[in-house]
Amino acid sequence: MSFSVQFKTRWADFDANIHMRHTAYNDYAAELRLRFFKEHNVTIQDFTNENVGPILFEENTKFLREIHMGTDISVNLKVLGLSSKGERWKIQHEVFNEEGKLSAIITVYGAWLDLQKRKLTVPPTKFQTIFNKVEKTEDFKEILLNN
Repeated sequence: MSFSVQFKTRWADFDANIHMRHTAYNDYAAELRLRFFKEHNVTIQDFTNENVGPILFEENTKFLREIHMGTDISVNLKVLGLSSKGERWKIQHEVFNEEGKLSAIITVYGAWLDLQKRKLTVPPTKFQTIFNKVEKTEDFKEILLNN
């Protein structure tokens, strides 16, 4: 299943050069991930109830085209990598301008954190399968863990 969201950009997203500021790309990717969880019936309350939350180790952005002030965008989510129990994951976001041209690629590497123990954990069953439902990248690889 493909997951994508259209966003209307805001004046605050742009810098003095009249193009989208670099951190705005990552803000939209983060918003998309929250909407992705919600779309799959995982809410902030679920994170609280399960004492589990997503944590990011790495976030890389490759900029390909400028997005100018007043331009709306779309952002998608694809799974780049996943461990066998879903405890580690890599996500790729593609950011497109209004004309549908790829403007940036954001790669995020993360895991699930036990919010009480403050240690990495295997997520509850409800969370384990969430990334199995979404489109995988062409170069998807299983994340192998050293236990």
